[in-house]
Amino acid sequence: MSVAAERARLIEIIKHLSVETGRTFKLASGRTSDFYCNLKPTMMDPEGAYLLGRLIAEAIDDIEADLVGGLEIGAVPLATATAAMSFARGRPRRAFFVRKQAKDHGTQNLIDGLRRGETVAAKRVIILEDVTTTGGSSMKAIEAVKAAGASVALVLTVVDRQEGAAETFQAAGVPFRALITASELR
Repeated sequence: MSVAAERARLIEIIKHLSVETGRTFKLASGRTSDFYCNLKPTMMDPEGAYLLGRLIAEAIDDIEADLVGGLEIGAVPLATATAAMSFARGRPRRAFFVRKQAKDHGTQNLIDGLRRGETVAAKRVIILEDVTTTGGSSMKAIEAVKAAGASVALVLTVVDRQEGAAETFQAAGVPFRALITASELR
């Protein structure tokens, strides 16, 4: 299947499993909208997860980066699918995730999923996001990895709601890409 056909199929799956309309929804950004995209059902669907991993791995193939990850919980299945597909494509990239707050037990990590003793220091990372409105969630992940010594090569979102994220990342000097825009899902 071509990349265009895979993308078209992913849009169908998202529309079927993840898009809701007809009432007012409160978004993570604090805004309200009559269009809601909860990507978790698509990320947990076998075909959806496969297509997300394939399309994200394809979309970041030209980016020099060591790791892929982002803020829990939305980025966890994306980073996992992308890591698996990057291996299958012969360009393996390890995954990580940023907790909303450090664990209060065990290793007490804020950035997790790395090998024992590994950090993001001096690494180039790609931040993944399921649905982006203003970019606030990704900015939390960006701040955490930068504080730990990483540089951010790109923010890639699956669905850009087209409500300010691109401007947020531009102001922060971070490249931004979206696989799909909200206008394609309406």
